[in-house]
Amino acid sequence: MTVTTELVLVRHGEANNNATGIVGGERGCTGLSAQGHRQVERLAERLAREHSLRPFDAVYGTPRRRVRDTIDIITKVLPLQVTIVPELRGPDHGDADGRSWNDIKTAFGGPPQHNPDQPYAPGSETWNQYLQRATTALREILNRHVGHRILIAAHGETIEAAHVLMLELPPTVRLGIGFVTDHTGITRWQHHVNRFDRHVWMLAAHNDTRHLSEPRS
Repeated sequence: MTVTTELVLVRHGEANNNATGIVGGERGCTGLSAQGHRQVERLAERLAREHSLRPFDAVYGTPRRRVRDTIDIITKVLPLQVTIVPELRGPDHGDADGRSWNDIKTAFGGPPQHNPDQPYAPGSETWNQYLQRATTALREILNRHVGHRILIAAHGETIEAAHVLMLELPPTVRLGIGFVTDHTGITRWQHHVNRFDRHVWMLAAHNDTRHLSEPRS
């Protein structure tokens, strides 16, 4: 089979709000933690090696500070122009922004995915509203870059949205599954064409964090 388009998604490094359990919207996100900086440095080294063998054609990011910090580190060794896509930001948290995730989930009865058509805080998006926004943006990027290698630095929720898009998961199925996404984990979707001209998207990797345990050169 021949790989035509490849979509590579990387989650940002650990953020300060991740370490403290704070909801990280525009108010709650104060950027990467010291640990997050180290994680992204290892990720950037791996992406640079990969780029030297199979160059990325396009790089995208999101406007949240933890992702911008991640992009700043990556582009020091991967000198490519980054396009920021506001629609790929994480969920809009409304009044939950800057508060404890534990308190929000306790009041809501679980994470946003557990009741996907209800706002989990005043002014927040529902989970399904977020998925609609994110999958629409991902589809537009894929349509723009047919036959290219695309790198997106984003959120764990972005990776979940990509899986929903590619697997065409209906709402009833989404309620029973989830996806582990560690900080700086790499996910790869590849568009394959076989000798019978059959086109199919295939998941080549999910949550690949080998760079965090590899010895540094």
